Amino acid sequence: MPRNTAQATELTSQYINQVTSDLERNVKEQERITAEITALQDQLAALQHDHTVLVNMQQALGIAAAAAEPATADRVSVPSPRKKATAEPRKKARTAAVKQSAAKKPSAKSAAPKNDAAAKKAQPTLAELVRRHLSGQSEPRSAAEIATALGEAHPDRGIKTNVVRTTLENLVARSQAQRSKQGTSVFYTAPNPPEPKAAPKGQAQPESAA
Repeated sequence: MPRNTAQATELTSQYINQVTSDLERNVKEQERITAEITALQDQLAALQHDHTVLVNMQQALGIAAAAAEPATADRVSVPSPRKKATAEPRKKARTAAVKQSAAKKPSAKSAAPKNDAAAKKAQPTLAELVRRHLSGQSEPRSAAEIATALGEAHPDRGIKTNVVRTTLENLVARSQAQRSKQGTSVFYTAPNPPEPKAAPKGQAQPESAA
């Protein structure tokens, strides 16, 4: 009996050690996988953010690819009905009505995309909105202030600060805006008007003599 008890105790101790080791390994594996999931989620969020910024920049720079227009009714070729010697007048009339309705549907659908495209072209670009806003300001404005003002004036545009900042930098590069720093903050103003040229000295002398 004592020998059997000792063996059972030893076996129980081995099971306890094995279970403890497996439990620690399981916890560490969970922590590792959780860290990887968190890192992947951060990467996905960063990619989604970059995608949104790039799309907004594309729209702001006016380089968005034009959507392909659907085929209009004029381009749709309706096959001529086949002639049948035994065709009845009612069947011919029904076939003609079906073909006419099929030919009219594409024209109705194609009118909407054209109207949407015309409406988008009529809207000013973000760069134009920023230039207009800067020209109406008497003091330098930050990108966040400009984005807030434009967002309130155009709530349907979904204007974001980082896109406005990129647009401002593009305007600065094209000498259509000026940038200044106050500490760590960056401010933007409209470009200064060109200074009037001074009159040549030869033309000013006769006026002084008179």
